[in-house]
Parts: sequence; C-alpha cells; structure tokens
Amino acid sequence: MATPVTTQPATSPAAADTVRTEVDGAVARVVLTAARRRNPLSVATMRALTAGLRDVAAHEGVRVIVIAAEGPAFSAGHDLSEMVDRTLAEEREVFAVCTEMMRAVHDVPQPVIAAVQGMAVAAGCQLVATCDLAIAADHAVFGTPGVKIGLFCSTPMVAVSRAIGRKRAMQLLLTGETIDAATAVEWGLVNAAVPADELDSAVRSMAEKVADASSVTLRIGKEAFYRQVDLSEDDAYAEMSEVMAANAMTCDAQEGMSAFLAKRSPVWQHR
Repeated sequence: MATPVTTQPATSPAAADTVRTEVDGAVARVVLTAARRRNPLSVATMRALTAGLRDVAAHEGVRVIVIAAEGPAFSAGHDLSEMVDRTLAEEREVFAVCTEMMRAVHDVPQPVIAAVQGMAVAAGCQLVATCDLAIAADHAVFGTPGVKIGLFCSTPMVAVSRAIGRKRAMQLLLTGETIDAATAVEWGLVNAAVPADELDSAVRSMAEKVADASSVTLRIGKEAFYRQVDLSEDDAYAEMSEVMAANAMTCDAQEGMSAFLAKRSPVWQHR
C-alpha cells in the first residue's frame, strides 16, 4: 500500500482547518475536520471541499474518492451563522457555492463514496445523496429538518428526492424528522450500514472493488449514468447505445473482452 500523501487545499485560512485531503494509491479521501462544530458547510468549507475534490481527482492513479468526516457528525448542514442578517446577494452566494460543490461530486471522473460516521442532515444529507455510493455507520441518522427552523430544505431535496423518490423525500422534508441508517438503506439513500468500528474497512473494501476497474471505463460509465438517468427511455437508449459503442472501441474494453474470452485477468492501460 502506498504511503498516504496529505494536503490541505483551502480558499481561506479558516478553510484550511476544516478540510483535509489524502491520497493513498488508487483511493483518495477528502475529509471534513471541523468535528467540534459538527462539520458545518460554511462557504469557505464548501469551496475547500470543491477544491479538494478537484485536486485529488487530478492525481494520476486515483480511481476512487471518499468523502469522510471526523467527529460525531458527518455534517450538520449549512453554517447558519452565515445566513442571519445577510443580503439577498449573500444568501444567493451560499447556495451557488453549495451547488458548485454538489456538481463537482458528479463532475469529477472518479466515483465518489460517502463514508458517513454520524449524523448527516440538511446540506449534509444532500451531500450524501449526491455521492455516487454511500456507506454509513449503523448509528448514523439522516434528515432534512429545515422546516423546523422556517427554512425549507429546497436545495437538499434536489438530490434527496432523486435518490429516494417523491413520497419518502416529502416525508423527510415536511416533517423534519430523521431516519436511521437501516431505513436509509431500505430507502436507497445509502448502500449499506455497518457497525461503526467496521465503517473504514467497509468503505475501503468498496473503494478497492471499484478501483479494480479501468479508470477510463469508470469515467465513461459515471458520466453516462448522469446523462441518461433523467432522459426518456427512447432518448436514453439512443444516447447510451452510442456511448457503449464508443466505449467498446477503447483499449481497455478490447483488452477486457479479449481477456474474458481467453480466461485470463485483464491488464488495464486506462485508455
């Protein structure tokens, strides 16, 4: 296993204390580190997380990215201290920066896994829903409680409703109640819930399974998934038929099919 390389991307001195990145071979981690404050997503932190994602995505050899957090909470959502007594322009900035961060999760070519060690609510729940995969500790809870403070979780509902469907999303949004990790698995918000002391190993195992594939294949597949998911069935088949035909022409697809036919392990060139 490669020795981790640690960096601290930040857009401000404050952000340097709230986000840390690590690269360990094919797996990179972007970690929220404001544990005492339950990892609020301040504007500076969101910008740092976005920068961190893009930074590790550019590392040669990184094929999977994990978003994790320190402390008792994955994230309690937006930093409300930045949203009181502000102008409309300042409020808009919060959500513009948040949207850029969520889009970065989808835009980086590597699959992104959320490792949820505790509470993930509001924009924290949105971040989990946005990630390509998610594994949670069995004591983690999830919710969109904005209605309780007069601020409906309108941006979190974009990702959450797409992950779990309309009725379940509306239940979270209208009641502000949380669900446990087992329910989050049942509803499709996360892929698995495991004992807390097994979270790191479960995430690592998932990451290594994903990283075993060709990086070019992962990139093509992730980008194609989000392109087709909201298309009509006819349009999706039309676009994905072209994507798959082009994918079949790549070096790694040719190698993979040849290896399968020859009953040997493929040797990826990642192109």
